[in-house]
Amino acid sequence: MEDALPAGLLELCALVGASREQAREASQGFQKKVRSLPPLEPEVLSVFVPPFTSKDESQSTTTNCNNFNKSKRRSFRKKKDRPKAENVKGLNADHRVPDTEDISVPKDIDLVGLPELCFPGGLYISSESKEDHIHFLVFTDVCGNRTYGVVAQYYQPIQDGCIPANGQAHWESVQTGKTFACFVPFAVCVISRYPYFNALKDCLSCLLVHLRPFKDLDAEDHIKEFAAKLFLIPSPPPGPLHLIFNMKPLQIIIPSREDPDSPIIDLDLHLPLLRLKPKQVLQVMTCILTEQRIVFFSSDWALLTLVAECFMLYLHPLQWQHTFVPILSHQMLDFVMAPTSFLMGCHVDHFEEVSKEAEDLILININNGDITSSELSERETEIPDVPLEAAEIFIKRVESLQLHYDLELCHLASGINLSELQMRRRAWQQKLNTEIQQITLQLIFNIFREVKDHLNYEHRVFNSEEFLKTRAPGDQPFYKKVLETYMFHSFLKARLNRRMDAFARLELSTETEEDRLNLMLDSPRRPTMEKITSKRFNPHYMISRRMVISMPNLQDIKSQDNPIKNSLLRRAETERARKFSPKSVSMFRIPEVHFPLVSQCVHSYYTDFINHLSRTISNLPPDNSALLARYFYLRGLISLTEGKLLNALSDFQNLYKTDIRIFPTDLVRKMIETLPPSERSQADRKPELKRLISQVMEKQREMTKVDDHVKNFELPKTHMQLDDFVKRIQESGIVKDIETIHRLFDALTVGHQKQIDPETFRDFYNYWKETEAEVQEVNLPPAVIEYLDKNECVYKLSCSVKTNYGVGKIAMTQKRLFLLTEGGRPGYVEISTFRDIEEVKSTTVAFLVLRIPTLRIKTVSKKDTFDANLKTECDLWHLMVKEMWAGKKMSDDHKDPHYIHQALTNVLLMDAVVGALQSSKTIYAASKLAYFDKMKNEVPMMIPKTTSETLKHKINPSVGETFPQAVNVLLYTPGHLDPAEKPGDTFPKLWCALNEGKVVVFDASTWSIQQHCFKVGSSKLTCMVMVEQSQVWIGSQDSIIYIINTHSMSCNKQLNDHRSDVMDIVVEQRNSIPSQAYSCSLDGTVIAWNISTLKVNDIFQLPCQNLTSIKLHNDWLWCCARSCILAVSTNGFQQEMKIEQNPKDMCSPFLCFQLFLERGEVWTSCFGSSDLCIWNTTNLSSKPQKIHLLDCSEITCMIKVKNQLWIGSRGLSQGKIKGKIYVVDVERKKVEKELVGHADTVKALCSAENRYILSGSGKEEGKIAIWKVE
Repeated sequence: MEDALPAGLLELCALVGASREQAREASQGFQKKVRSLPPLEPEVLSVFVPPFTSKDESQSTTTNCNNFNKSKRRSFRKKKDRPKAENVKGLNADHRVPDTEDISVPKDIDLVGLPELCFPGGLYISSESKEDHIHFLVFTDVCGNRTYGVVAQYYQPIQDGCIPANGQAHWESVQTGKTFACFVPFAVCVISRYPYFNALKDCLSCLLVHLRPFKDLDAEDHIKEFAAKLFLIPSPPPGPLHLIFNMKPLQIIIPSREDPDSPIIDLDLHLPLLRLKPKQVLQVMTCILTEQRIVFFSSDWALLTLVAECFMLYLHPLQWQHTFVPILSHQMLDFVMAPTSFLMGCHVDHFEEVSKEAEDLILININNGDITSSELSERETEIPDVPLEAAEIFIKRVESLQLHYDLELCHLASGINLSELQMRRRAWQQKLNTEIQQITLQLIFNIFREVKDHLNYEHRVFNSEEFLKTRAPGDQPFYKKVLETYMFHSFLKARLNRRMDAFARLELSTETEEDRLNLMLDSPRRPTMEKITSKRFNPHYMISRRMVISMPNLQDIKSQDNPIKNSLLRRAETERARKFSPKSVSMFRIPEVHFPLVSQCVHSYYTDFINHLSRTISNLPPDNSALLARYFYLRGLISLTEGKLLNALSDFQNLYKTDIRIFPTDLVRKMIETLPPSERSQADRKPELKRLISQVMEKQREMTKVDDHVKNFELPKTHMQLDDFVKRIQESGIVKDIETIHRLFDALTVGHQKQIDPETFRDFYNYWKETEAEVQEVNLPPAVIEYLDKNECVYKLSCSVKTNYGVGKIAMTQKRLFLLTEGGRPGYVEISTFRDIEEVKSTTVAFLVLRIPTLRIKTVSKKDTFDANLKTECDLWHLMVKEMWAGKKMSDDHKDPHYIHQALTNVLLMDAVVGALQSSKTIYAASKLAYFDKMKNEVPMMIPKTTSETLKHKINPSVGETFPQAVNVLLYTPGHLDPAEKPGDTFPKLWCALNEGKVVVFDASTWSIQQHCFKVGSSKLTCMVMVEQSQVWIGSQDSIIYIINTHSMSCNKQLNDHRSDVMDIVVEQRNSIPSQAYSCSLDGTVIAWNISTLKVNDIFQLPCQNLTSIKLHNDWLWCCARSCILAVSTNGFQQEMKIEQNPKDMCSPFLCFQLFLERGEVWTSCFGSSDLCIWNTTNLSSKPQKIHLLDCSEITCMIKVKNQLWIGSRGLSQGKIKGKIYVVDVERKKVEKELVGHADTVKALCSAENRYILSGSGKEEGKIAIWKVE
């Protein structure tokens, strides 16, 4: 329990200086005017650690939770003999601590190495008092955990070998006129778990006011009160809440981290930019990214730590994983001999010594900006340049920063209030810090944003070789070094784990329409016409060869003709997007701490703290959930510290409904494990706490180790059977679809045993990659590009051939064939679009005594055929053109662009098979991949006219998955088509719930993927509803309702009050405003929710089980269970009506229903039945009217739109499951249309503004069809 409690500001406070004996001897030597006095040996004079109340008092309190974080750790510092305990003064009593180790100093803090770090330049006696000095420390343990120290040095006078106390020496000096002979330095060191550099510096500055000589109080009393106060100050949770407290004469602000994955930033991020030029900053960042052995030098000890910490923050979300010691005292200089990567700091006086003693060091002089290597290095360490384009953007943006505060003050009136001046300076610094964070994050993003194109998420493979090939030659030295580092390896793990950190959020926010289209279908890498055009205007293109992942566009969707932003436009857009002002934050003032610090005062302080938080919570509007969550967290933390465990659990439970991201799972689990039996029984009597305890403990049992390995792609070295071949091809990134890979396996094993040798795989892989690279270099002239769509890509070029249209090369895109004519000026001659092809033949023509293989294409729009003397390429082109023709026909017939992309993949695989095998059977082998051509010839699939006219489009939410996934739920949410109306929520969205809690979101204006597969839980999702413009609620079989923020597309809230599968959610509107939501679960529970507060308004248990769906009409809630359909009033949940099956009819249980109460009807369906039953609500005893649906095994879902009822079903055709949709006229009670839309059961239906119906199918197909409503 104590280990899990979050630490307060203070972990330990120490007073360090020379012992009285040393001070007396040094003073005597100073008075004798000894010229060169040796430095004194600093010691820990006193230690101030919690708890700060006496043992007797602390035993009388209800809990001992004040002892924060006593986990064992080791420091990196050199080990010496521990100081004797008598040198350490404890504050739990006024007497000295006995000579034992029984002292409450945290065991992970090593006091032995602390003195020399408090005086890294040595402890020297002085003839005059010097200005107070502050510097900063960072301690790193063997696990990489860091602890932070802030040290304040101050001077006290020595007279007659004694350090004056209690003002006595000051009185004597005034009376006698004596002056002090010398001054000795002391240091106060505050150690904290958190890097609050500025806050702790301000605190120590306030303390030093009271520690100056000639004051009337003992220094140690001040330090004790100071340490006790800091110990009582909690660290704020992540989010928009900072804490503020009074440390006379300053107001101290404790900033929170922006989110749980972000670092705490409490220092001035522009410090390195004041000392180093932007190019030098990039050089330092390169040294860190390539994990060199780095040593910083400065004449200012404080700068060493601050500058080093700034560079660590510049790299976020990448993290330095090696030794980090920003300050080395003179005694520690041998640390730089370490053979592994490190980042250390030394005083500039030691520059020559370090340079001569160690090899292969990067030496960075902060004073003058020099970056050199150590003299012992055999050759000068080469620091590769940051990729050119990223570097130029970074330099340009840094140069535009306003780094000098004085320039901001020129036009402002002079401030006369210290607090006002402090806040003004802080606001300026916060704004500048935000800008620098955005610039450095953009730099990291620009360097690594194309890494994802070479990742295989399923098999956790990174193809480093192919990634390097796509880098510009000048950038490759940089990437070759970075790719070998532990830091980059950790970055890959985060990408493969789909961690939503700052990098991922920037990636998501800067996605263009083209990027989202790339997610739609797996396509080979080819540059679009727009990419080719943009290259001509890109100055970097002349020195770079970059591959760009592109995919064929959806040709038949009108909205796809909108301009798609290229990478250059994306950069401009992101630069605009980055210029945000800092996010607004709130301040919470911590109550005053009263002294003397006895348990009663501490209890009073915590009571005031809780009361203040409670008042703030009650005054906050319910929709400000972000702030509410932070206040609940703080109140729970203080209640836990006070020992009020049930109160703490209740506050932490509130985080589920406000912001679950900051829920302290480990802390709550340990609280539960240590609950006394009496309090555990009290918790079990409260349903919400019982549920919380159950969830937390179940989650602990279900926790499995995350698979975080990363594999580098390598070509196989042994023979492969089918399963191994599938895995290897998927790892290579060539194709993911298993059925396609099976056909490829058959093609590559024609005439051989059913296994593939490493040589054949290597030849195939290399030919594929070589062809990919060759097409990248296709540089079509503008006169040709203007004939092509901007999203077309050239996928295949023939050799130069003679045709009846002239001599040239045949080019194939995803849309057409054209001839790239040769001669003085290359030209464009269209052969045909695939849609217009009427016939394709492979024939021969006579030339002298030879018969030359010729490809003949007949088109609908031209009388003359196209003949090309393709010679040895003829058979391959014949196969490829027929496959594309068949794929295009399938795509048009089914309104499914996925087919043309599958055909395109098949064609390119044919080409690679022919290129790799080089045998007499290559064409026969390639024909194994002609999937659509065979379907066209063997099983002509005629689409019924009604289906063809009603079906508008198909989309595939399972793209990128190995297998199709069932579409379990669909939800359409309206948007604002004009971006100027409501930025951030501009487009309508289609939400698709797949297996295992996966949700895919489409932009419904273009049907492109907006959010690819985020997860809410791991169970099947059962229902989705838009509760208000900013919230989508998703019900799950794990009994949780997940609340999605539609702006951030993240799940920060959960409702956990159900005990069984959540089956349905409906929203009650009052005056067109959502007022209340109703949810039901399988066990018959119905809960009414207050939408704004997320509190339970009412809860009702229906007298039936297996509740599957609910519908709201006026003030009645209609509930469908398997045994009956109930109508209950929303006011009191009184049963008003009940529909039951007649037991004599032997009917199946109810499955789904629709209300037509204006007609006095309820339409129902039953399990395993193809009949639609219509019940008359005025006479429930009468038998229902039935409509029999032909060719239907079961009605699975239904939705009403206008005067129609659309019904999804499961049927059988030739022994295979198929999905059929029936459109029934409600007035005539007649089936108007039968739509054959899916190759599997129709699982979900939803309406889009009553103009379209969207249907989702089962896992055999896993697609969504879009139907026009008439």
